[in-house]
Amino acid sequence: MSRIRIDPFYHQASHTITYVVTDIATRQCAIIDPVLDFDMASGTISTSFADSIIEHIDEHGFEVEWILETHTHSDHISAACYIKKKRGGMTGIGEHITKVQHTFKRLLNLDDSFKCNGEQFEQLFVDEELIKLGHLDIHIMHTPGHTPTCVSYLIEDAVFVGDTLSTPELGTVNADFPNSSAITLYHSIQRILALPNCTRVFVGHDPHAQKRADNGLETSVIAQKRYNSVVGGKVTLAEFIKRHQQRHIGSEIQQLLLAAIQINIRAGNMPIAEGRDNYYLKIPLNQL
Repeated sequence: MSRIRIDPFYHQASHTITYVVTDIATRQCAIIDPVLDFDMASGTISTSFADSIIEHIDEHGFEVEWILETHTHSDHISAACYIKKKRGGMTGIGEHITKVQHTFKRLLNLDDSFKCNGEQFEQLFVDEELIKLGHLDIHIMHTPGHTPTCVSYLIEDAVFVGDTLSTPELGTVNADFPNSSAITLYHSIQRILALPNCTRVFVGHDPHAQKRADNGLETSVIAQKRYNSVVGGKVTLAEFIKRHQQRHIGSEIQQLLLAAIQINIRAGNMPIAEGRDNYYLKIPLNQL
């Protein structure tokens, strides 16, 4: 009998799945990849999706122990800071967040007040680290490739892979983030596929989730091995790179990348206010 409860929440605008994972015995929970609502055209941030998660936690009497990011997201703004202020919990991400911070500090010409040491998060995870969720262990797996920061969280018989793997029919997500690598991604996926075949795999995105009877959010290691369109069938590294490139040919850079990343490298905190509660994002221009 499983000792964890897993509740998925689907964010329609970004096709992101946020997971609330709870130790049934202690009712302590981890929130994985929470999302704020963001309208790029108006610059408006709202909290209705995050509030639905808080409402769920309150309704069931859960206590937030962790707010975990699988990576530095480029397609949505993290609600980690908002949820922490409302219900507590410790924020955590892979230790290589510092590499991403350095990259975007240079790109965006951020001032010296922004530190590239990961201090914005309460814990930076190293590979193979174990942390506690109630009475249970969360096993940290460094699974980079999509971004340098990517980690997967193995809890009991379930692994939460973020964007390292997608559903079997979609295969993988793009590797267009700065310092991403299809080669590195391949080796990270092999780590996940080396887990027991019965391990449940929970993906971070699925644009078709609401059309499926079961929401399509849970697969398994054996299903990924057998049916994943990019990495299934004991594919070699060379064949993986070929399939991965074919799968993502013509893919465009995430429209929210530059906006989202400025908040996500701050663990969901806004940039320093200018004037009274006025916040601004920077967009670099490339001259032809």
